[in-house]
Amino acid sequence: MTLAPHLITTYQQLLTLSQGMLRLATDGEWEALISKEMDYVSAVQKLARSTEDAAPSVQVLEQLRPVLRHILDNEAEVKRLLQIRMDELASLVGQSSRQKSVLSAYGKQGGIVMVPRETQS
Repeated sequence: MTLAPHLITTYQQLLTLSQGMLRLATDGEWEALISKEMDYVSAVQKLARSTEDAAPSVQVLEQLRPVLRHILDNEAEVKRLLQIRMDELASLVGQSSRQKSVLSAYGKQGGIVMVPRETQS
């Protein structure tokens, strides 16, 4: 059995998975993205196992180069979109914490609103 067709097929499957992950990240489907990521990690592990014993030839590597470039580009874009999402979530958590502090401080006042008195001239 030759390694090249199997390896090319595995890389194509990995590319398909990475394109799906990018689409999910672009659409904001974060839970589905996490689920798809498990499949992606499994495919990467499968790929690593398949190349442990025998390294691919130079010709196969040249065939795989554009596919690998596309996979890496997809991965970089997914990471960028995830960072944006993490920043959004961090902002929301910060807002929530500030609101909780304000409500806590207001609650300690017993619900009494303090208004400055008018000064007499």
